[in-house]
Amino acid sequence: MIDLRLIREQTDFVRREIAKLFTEAPIDEILSLDETRRNLIREVEELKARRNAASKAISAVKDSVERQSRILEMREVSDRIGVLDEQVRAVEEQLNARLLEVPNLPHPDVPVGKDESDNVVTAMEGDLPTFTFEPRPHWEIGPDLGILDFERGVKISGSRFYVLVGDGARLQRALITWMLDLHRTRHGYVEVYPPAVVRHECLIGTGQLPKFGENLYHDAEEDFWLVPTAEVPVTNLYAGEVLEKSQLPLYHVAYTPCFRREKMSAGKDVRGIKRGHEFDKVEMVKFVEPATSDAELTSLVEHARDVCRGLGLPHRIVQMCTGDLSFTAAMKYDVEVWAAGCGEWLEVSSCSNFRDFQARRANIRYRPAPSAKPEYVHTLNGSGLALPRVMIAIMENYQLEDGSIVIPEVLKPYLGGQDTISR
Repeated sequence: MIDLRLIREQTDFVRREIAKLFTEAPIDEILSLDETRRNLIREVEELKARRNAASKAISAVKDSVERQSRILEMREVSDRIGVLDEQVRAVEEQLNARLLEVPNLPHPDVPVGKDESDNVVTAMEGDLPTFTFEPRPHWEIGPDLGILDFERGVKISGSRFYVLVGDGARLQRALITWMLDLHRTRHGYVEVYPPAVVRHECLIGTGQLPKFGENLYHDAEEDFWLVPTAEVPVTNLYAGEVLEKSQLPLYHVAYTPCFRREKMSAGKDVRGIKRGHEFDKVEMVKFVEPATSDAELTSLVEHARDVCRGLGLPHRIVQMCTGDLSFTAAMKYDVEVWAAGCGEWLEVSSCSNFRDFQARRANIRYRPAPSAKPEYVHTLNGSGLALPRVMIAIMENYQLEDGSIVIPEVLKPYLGGQDTISR
């Protein structure tokens, strides 16, 4: 959520920034509701002042008839105040709903562009693997090794589900544990294991609701929502709280399953495990002082890249242009790894600086000094990393001609010293 005062006082600026996103927002409606709300509040305050003054004057009136007349008049004023208070509440509810529809404004350093074709590759690292044979895609490698079962995944859950078997399941578990250990020991994150089910206000806080509700799994009876990412429960750990300056920066890393209702066009990403309704992910979340959030985004990207480096995966960094930013991000970088069998770059992490957008929605503040007025923190998050596409990259980049897979060096201790996954 952006500051209502910013919309009111710098309307043209807000309109220009939203235009850079190539989207729309109900700015006119917000301004109209804001004016109506302020006019109603002004009338309420005038009537309350009149009632207070009359109440003092009534006590000095000696004539009982006149006193009763004034009391009746003030009752009418009180009734009018009650009606206006209800109108204020109704308008505020509409106003808050419209404010939740306004996207975050882009950071000044984000390149202006209409869509993903205008994104900018800012860095590349690692040589693309070469083979003396034609590299195969993971949807062939995995089933041949008996570590990836598509048919049974579909049988028990439907399309876009799969089962990891044997060394496939062990490999993913090793990746999760190693990633958590890396971020905890090298990067200074505190590990948490949050619930994978949250209340709707948590999704409002991080910006998934109300705009993206159709992409989420919802238990309507209990009003529980399955998390699309650990960002949601971890960010909301501090919803409604005022943190002390000494607590910042605050880093958390979490592993959770993630659930998203993928709505894909026919024929797009239908093969393999690149895109599914359920997947595992390790997520990094930061709570920082506003002055440091740009530098914190740079380090967040480096923390995601360290995972790629440790696994020996060629990767590149892509800065999102304004037209390809998410609804919530002020600035965002994607980390993409190369998958030799698919022959494409796969996004394994999106690292975002939300500035105070999520903090306003979730009411997360900090006190800059012991007696200072609380201010909103800045929040950031990024995958560290998303598991399915990392699994793809390992299977495809580390494949051998006989169909086996070499296990990356850093994972061997987590697999009992095993060197390869073979038939």
